[in-house]
Amino acid sequence: MKTAGKKINSELILHGNMTHAILSLAIPVVINSFLQTMYNLTDTYWLGRIGTAQLAAINLVTPVQNIIINFGSGITVAGSVLVTQYIGAGKKEEAVKMANQIFAAAMLFAMVCTSVCFLATPGIVTWLGADAETYRHSLMYLRIVIWDMPFLFVVNLFSAIHQAQGDTVRPMFLNLSGILLNLILDPLLIMKLGLGAGGAAAATLFSKIVPAAIALFLLTRPEKEIRIDRKYMGFEREKLKLILKIGLPSAIGGSTMQLGFLLMSRNVYAYGTGAMAAYGIGNKINSMITLPSNGVGSATATIVGQNMGASQQERAEQGYRISRRICVVFLFISGMILSRKPISTAIVSIFSDDPEVIAMAADFLRIMAFWCFTNGVYNTSMGLFQGTGHTEVTMAVDAARLWVFRFLTLWVCGDLLQMGVRSVWYSVVVSNGISAVIFCLLYRLGIWKKARIRLRPEVDDEGGIQERKKEA
Repeated sequence: MKTAGKKINSELILHGNMTHAILSLAIPVVINSFLQTMYNLTDTYWLGRIGTAQLAAINLVTPVQNIIINFGSGITVAGSVLVTQYIGAGKKEEAVKMANQIFAAAMLFAMVCTSVCFLATPGIVTWLGADAETYRHSLMYLRIVIWDMPFLFVVNLFSAIHQAQGDTVRPMFLNLSGILLNLILDPLLIMKLGLGAGGAAAATLFSKIVPAAIALFLLTRPEKEIRIDRKYMGFEREKLKLILKIGLPSAIGGSTMQLGFLLMSRNVYAYGTGAMAAYGIGNKINSMITLPSNGVGSATATIVGQNMGASQQERAEQGYRISRRICVVFLFISGMILSRKPISTAIVSIFSDDPEVIAMAADFLRIMAFWCFTNGVYNTSMGLFQGTGHTEVTMAVDAARLWVFRFLTLWVCGDLLQMGVRSVWYSVVVSNGISAVIFCLLYRLGIWKKARIRLRPEVDDEGGIQERKKEA
């Protein structure tokens, strides 16, 4: 029955109705992403009940954790792309070997970086310019939550492997177990036991351990087509080269983007803890608004990857164009609704009762919501270039989005136009819009059509090149 389900997904992706394929992949990913977002939203909600200082503390240091996570996620992004294309080409054994290489590399990276970050935390928080109270809360939060990284990577790998096979439902249910545990632990540790930011970090850590244990158990089952097995974990030079070729640009792009967010946090903190809290609330709500776009972008990468692996370029392009249209229309309508002042104010009031924070966060949300349709172009284009293995393109656009467009806009609005904290809000939407336009131009140039991944051909007994028949 399980195998049949996988065949149906593969058949749908490669030959079925494209809109149906996009939605069947994207909807579970959206729910899964929502569950992931709930970790931070739950922390934000309960810490907001305590006070602005603790809420500002986690918003200040979260980009530090995200820098490391995004660099390591480059490994799993590479794995998802490569496993997807191996499956599309009918090379299941190579897909298994690649999954194991990804697992070994990700675990090694996670343990080394977690240890280094734990030791460097005091210096990092001091550099961010935190005052005495914010420093104490930030230090405690980051030193605890950073240890969730190995467990997070196991869950991410589980999601990447299953999504590559067209299965986005199991990862959704896996993350549901974690968020339900987090929903219970957050109020218990933060409010009942009075642990504050440290309690939020501990709740997040414990809530990642449980789904990671379940994921590892499922990934090592011998009946799984794509599974984790020690006999495949010895590092293979050729596969490591492929991982670096595809994953390194994504890792650099993701981590430099998060470093940019870290510097943005430092700029926002200059306007006070209220502005920092408002910035965090606005970003978290915006991440929920764009969840459908992220989900469709992820589905686009899977659809493009499998169809390119099966040498169906026109169908891959069709998948991208339909995905982009769905995202832009949905986000435009949603943005028009959420940018209304009464609605934005009501939403941000859930996370804070500080009038100053509510006013700034609502203003931020209105501006972002009005222009959020550009995220539809951005996310689906990311999926197109990732699915074709052109992660060097996504790296370049990601880096430029923050390091050029965002900081340039911040300087113009803040230093030249003297717009105060609103310069931060406008720097976000302007940089996202410019990046979306660049992606459209790159798509028109056809860069994505150029082969980036060359899957190793199979050689038959007579020395000729032989392609495996694809499963129907």
